[in-house]
Amino acid sequence: MSVVVPAIAAGSSLACIRSLGRKGIPVIAASESPDSPAFASKYVDERASLPAPTDDIEGYRDGLLSLAERPDVETIVPLREPESYVLSKYRERFAEHVATPWPDFETMESARDRNRLFQRAEEVGIPIPETKLLTEWDDWRNDTVVKSRYTVLVRDNRTQYPGVRFVSGDPDELDTPDEDRLIAEMGHVPIVQECIPDGTEYGFFALFDHGEPVVTFQHQRIRSYTYSGGASVFRRAVSIPTLHEQGVRLLSALDWHGPAMVEFRHDPRDGGFKLLEVNPRFWGSLQLGVHAGVDFPYRYYQLANGVRKPDYGYTVGTGSHILRGELVYLVSLLRDDYDHVERPSVPSAVARVLFSLATDPNFDYFSRDDPGPFRRDLTNLVEEYAPSKTAPLKRAISTLVGK
Repeated sequence: MSVVVPAIAAGSSLACIRSLGRKGIPVIAASESPDSPAFASKYVDERASLPAPTDDIEGYRDGLLSLAERPDVETIVPLREPESYVLSKYRERFAEHVATPWPDFETMESARDRNRLFQRAEEVGIPIPETKLLTEWDDWRNDTVVKSRYTVLVRDNRTQYPGVRFVSGDPDELDTPDEDRLIAEMGHVPIVQECIPDGTEYGFFALFDHGEPVVTFQHQRIRSYTYSGGASVFRRAVSIPTLHEQGVRLLSALDWHGPAMVEFRHDPRDGGFKLLEVNPRFWGSLQLGVHAGVDFPYRYYQLANGVRKPDYGYTVGTGSHILRGELVYLVSLLRDDYDHVERPSVPSAVARVLFSLATDPNFDYFSRDDPGPFRRDLTNLVEEYAPSKTAPLKRAISTLVGK
């Protein structure tokens, strides 16, 4: 039986494809982008084209349903918010054809709606940053973050990611930001959160079966695409009992089913871990768990087939890189300027990157037995930053990583 894996521009897609393919499970890669690195994997058995969910969410739903209706398809893997939204909202329709190891829409909304999520977290004793709706926030003297209330905003048959806005505070100033402008930019009333100073970010990752953990994992974010934060490009497996307890308690309270990432930030003011958000899907750094011994994609496939195996743990200290991301991080040190984050020393940062590449030679894209996705990823990077020099660089990349 085949599994449909969205071929998106994230390492989670490739992690799923390689994990399932190496187990002999046929993979149907589906995407709106013909240049997706995941399409280049030798473990893809079939490629399917879908509408872009950002432009046509209903067409995207119909495309997934048409794949689900095939008798050879076992299940679909949620890798980004549009999949999570569509699969949960139309779960009953998908359940007529495939296994559905993901939450129903009401449960999904309890995580997708960050305002509801933080209220529920408080109810079960999970530490959170001070959080309110924009229209309720009245103290702008300290640094704050204005972020979308929803993990993805869905309306007019389109999806969008409103993102975040950093608001620099001044203890001596009482001026407030323009609420109407922020609401217009975000497209809805967003939430406001206090900034946690100099906090390291941690992730608790899990596969749940109707409120019960099947397998769990944790990592610490070491570097991101920019020195101010964002998606991680280097992370390392950790095991912290407090993170495990808080992650399990929150997802159990939500009666979660399927994969989820619970993101925390360490607060140096009290030494605790504050909840940042729940991603109701598989996560971009999925390959790290596989490197460390937690094969989440295969465990997901097993759960779809009603099989639950014990949680055997993982190798703490394992690290994994996105090579392209490490390069972008170093460029960020030279190009970007953030008021709320101190810029690291460039020589020290270069030394740390090189040292970690030597001590943790694990990668999200690069694989000796499946070089196609890494080659495609590098080509995409070249086309993005140097389109006029694409042809010779393409030839150089092909020579370096194999045709």
